[in-house]
Amino acid sequence: MEEKAVTPTPPSTSPAIDPRSGFDAVSRTFHSLRPPVPLPARDRPLSFTSYAVSLLPSPLPSLPAVVDAATGDALSFPDLLSQIHSLAAALRTEVGLSKGHVAFILCPARLDVPPLYLALLSLGAVISAANPASTAAELARLVGLSKPRVAFATSETAAKLPGDVPTILLDSPRFRSFLAGSGGEVPPEEEVGQMDVAVIQYSSGTTGMVKAAALSHLNFIAMVAGFHASRKLAAERRRREAPDVTVVGAPLFHSMGFFFLLKGIALGETTVVMGGGGGAREMLRVAEKYRATSLTASPPVVVAMARWEEKIDLAALEFVTCGGAPLHEAAAHQFMSRFPDVELRQGYGSTEGGGIARMIDREECLHLRSVGRLSQNVEAKIVDSVTGETLSIGQTGELWIRGPSIMIGYAGDEKANASTFAPGGWLKTGDLCYFNQDGFLFIVDRLKEMIKYKAYQVPPAELEHLLLSLPGVADAAVVPYPHEEAGQIPMAFIVRQPGNNLKESEIMDFIAKQVAPYKKIRKVVFTSSIPKTASGKILRRQLRNHSIYSSMSRL
Repeated sequence: MEEKAVTPTPPSTSPAIDPRSGFDAVSRTFHSLRPPVPLPARDRPLSFTSYAVSLLPSPLPSLPAVVDAATGDALSFPDLLSQIHSLAAALRTEVGLSKGHVAFILCPARLDVPPLYLALLSLGAVISAANPASTAAELARLVGLSKPRVAFATSETAAKLPGDVPTILLDSPRFRSFLAGSGGEVPPEEEVGQMDVAVIQYSSGTTGMVKAAALSHLNFIAMVAGFHASRKLAAERRRREAPDVTVVGAPLFHSMGFFFLLKGIALGETTVVMGGGGGAREMLRVAEKYRATSLTASPPVVVAMARWEEKIDLAALEFVTCGGAPLHEAAAHQFMSRFPDVELRQGYGSTEGGGIARMIDREECLHLRSVGRLSQNVEAKIVDSVTGETLSIGQTGELWIRGPSIMIGYAGDEKANASTFAPGGWLKTGDLCYFNQDGFLFIVDRLKEMIKYKAYQVPPAELEHLLLSLPGVADAAVVPYPHEEAGQIPMAFIVRQPGNNLKESEIMDFIAKQVAPYKKIRKVVFTSSIPKTASGKILRRQLRNHSIYSSMSRL
């Protein structure tokens, strides 16, 4: 696949760059206010696994590397590295996996997932992890996009995979023997380049059906390097000396859960994985039990924490990283009132763009409506989506970004790549944003049509396609409906066929049987017509401002 991402030149001391906002008045580009982070030479062969291991201290940390919150089982750093080595050898010699082969992974959070991820990356194989709650039809489409050589699943999830994909069960004696090591001769490793594809993650992109975003080893190296560079400064600000323990609430197949797992291992922290289940109550119980210093949480969990009334000991907790969906300002205020000693660090990223912006200290966390400042090595432009004019401080337009964390491109979809990338390696995010005079980024609205339900992406086009197959539906459109806990929920506008009396429950049930739970239609409005452009494109903004929709929003 043709390389699209471009590593930016670190901002100079040019007088054209405003030191307060990071805006370069000459190039009309916003630069990160964080100190630039040096990265390995682009042409140096380096897998993410090799990079992560190089950051670990010697001797290895004595604290656990990964803890399974569901079972309490833990994996030490020495055992993790041993399993990575043994598993990589077995996957090469016994499974025949090598550089470029795609491994499709369909399983809940387990202790054998981290060594599997890192073993695959060390080989140059490509990780393609999916939601175990997906239906067989959804998985068939994902498999068709990624074209895996092999799949890894469990006894409970394997049946949903297409029958022509060779599958290895993680809960089988065979896989357990891979982790233990065979002791046989291991063939030499293939050279893995930083721009080789490391991961395929699924995204709706700016419009339409699910796409396969190809991410390189460099993408993850660059993001971890940014966190690694911040460690010394963070350590100087710590309120207490305590081991770093992060509870990851997002599932490990999700871009946020996936990254924070890799980051925690590379930085020698303890990562407690939850798999996205249990909600706020379980997350707080786990945080208390393991004396977590940080949490990753979706907005619904932050909302629930803000309303928490039961006694809980979170004395070790220093900050909560919130991302994946919009967080209401009122909920942020409530959280800060309930947990005054805990920093609520909001951030902004995407499958395609990686970590774009985040907050890193208490002062930045006071900017509640913002998603933080640009991450290290990231450049941005604000572009008028109609005129193409590059805008300045305080002006709203589409956010374009450039940097080493940006995806290579959509696998097998050059049409989508052509519409997503602009000349010079700029990624069009599809989000309407602006920067203030202090370099804080604010998201105003979305050009993209994707709905964010909790931390999951729901493409309206997919649901509309299903709705139009239901007898009695003449036309349909799906839009996001604001919801305090979920951020947004999918709501359908339905035009019935003449003489038909379809009910809301029938429509909801029809969709629920065909999609994962997070994609369900949760509200239905019957209407006489769907507003469209002359070319037939749905005018979603008009629907979102529809009188019925507006009146419902006030309820």
